[in-house]
Amino acid sequence: MPAPSPVPLPVPLAVPGGEAQNERTQAGGARPGERSNAWIATRLRQAADLLTVQDASPFRATAYRRAADTIAGLDKDVRAVAEAGGQSALDAIPGIGPSIAAAIMEMLGTGRWGFLERLKGATDPEAQFCSVPGIGRELARKIQETLHLDSLEALEAAAHDGRLQRVPGFGQRRAAMVRNALAELLSRLRPRLAVAADEPEVALLLDVDREYRAKAASDELRKIAPKRFNPTGEAWLPILHTERGPWHFTALYSNTARAHQLGRIADWVVIYFHRDTKPEGRRTIVTESQGPARGRRVVRGREAECTAAS
Repeated sequence: MPAPSPVPLPVPLAVPGGEAQNERTQAGGARPGERSNAWIATRLRQAADLLTVQDASPFRATAYRRAADTIAGLDKDVRAVAEAGGQSALDAIPGIGPSIAAAIMEMLGTGRWGFLERLKGATDPEAQFCSVPGIGRELARKIQETLHLDSLEALEAAAHDGRLQRVPGFGQRRAAMVRNALAELLSRLRPRLAVAADEPEVALLLDVDREYRAKAASDELRKIAPKRFNPTGEAWLPILHTERGPWHFTALYSNTARAHQLGRIADWVVIYFHRDTKPEGRRTIVTESQGPARGRRVVRGREAECTAAS
């Protein structure tokens, strides 16, 4: 099989202090790639520490620590590895695996890591949108205010179904440019986006939803202080890490602008899931407000399966 063609990743890579990753500016004679390796290793260790504090599986935290040690000890630039062989090359590094390889690709591609931001309560959709060529902070703010989107995948859907053109500043040409940029970005960051066949059964998702809401109601869960819609900095958002067979789950109430506007924060539960051989996926569980399933909990996007299982 021929060697994979190099996959150029976006530059710059954000690093502490707001500086761009640039080998020409590395100080002190550091070997090429040392700063990006150390930067990624630091974030993997931060995730491990937060998972420990938030009562997640110790095995999961250990996996991130082991991966951090591996990346920190590499004798080559992890960015160069990713550019030469993509996610599969990272996956092939001992102690990494598909899930952490996808996380590293996300960090290299955008300078951010959504999973770590969730653990910190620092998710910011506008900052995610700014990682798309052609979208600056002002346009990102207008997208959020107009369409209430919370992920790059949701932005891609809006770019394809025409909603993005309702945002002031977006015409057909700019929307087409964003569609193309998103297609390239998402295919690189998440080459194997979860589909229904790769997701947990709806019964598992609904069971995690029940566990989360029950433990949140009885004040059994650790709480984080989200950065958005939380001017006092209060730690009010319960977070659950749990497992079902090979699946790892993280559940939180939705802290989106839309959830706040509709007063649905304590109803909408966002569940992130992955297993060691698959990248992360996400579903939102809500109380259905209409139709035959009215009053019952359903998985958005998989309502038919919920009805069949009830």
